[in-house]
Amino acid sequence: MSDKALIVIDVQNDFCPGGLLAVEGGDQIVPVVNRLIEGFDHVILTQDWHPAGHSSFASSHAGKAPFDTVEMPYGAQTLWPDHCVQGTAGAQFHSGLQWTKAELVIRKGFRPSIDSYSAFFENDHETPTGLAGYLRERGISDLTLVGLATDFCVAYSALDAVRSGFTATVRLDACRAIDLGGSLDAMTAKMADAGVALA
Repeated sequence: MSDKALIVIDVQNDFCPGGLLAVEGGDQIVPVVNRLIEGFDHVILTQDWHPAGHSSFASSHAGKAPFDTVEMPYGAQTLWPDHCVQGTAGAQFHSGLQWTKAELVIRKGFRPSIDSYSAFFENDHETPTGLAGYLRERGISDLTLVGLATDFCVAYSALDAVRSGFTATVRLDACRAIDLGGSLDAMTAKMADAGVALA
């Protein structure tokens, strides 16, 4: 198992029922994720960690509503409700998540002018988080990804994992989706086409 790692994506209060960007059934994956954590020697978590007034928030754009799309210098950006603001209760990991075994927490989305879905790169697909280098230095090559949301941060992370030379499996039973305008089917197909194993 030394070359395998579990990557737990954004299991945070704001993505669970009652949160500011709640994913339906987001809290239901917690027991499944906890069982997976027990079975892996290496566990890495990501944490959405936005400054107040982040450029991906609809509230930062006059006349725009959550889930509208705007063009940013790095391409199309879905606008979100304010969520996972640094230091808030919403940004904390779900209280049921047994995350203390994690050896690394990658915080993403902390640059005010660019959003970050992937555990590996900001949304410009160029600015790295440092995760790939960490994994390579540790001799980890086989990744299992779980978390929230299937069609955004999990999918982008899985696609970047494969693009970066890692083997990637997404455990769909330990993910939940936002499914914005058919995004779940689209991203599931994209992952399968890219060589991500869907389990």
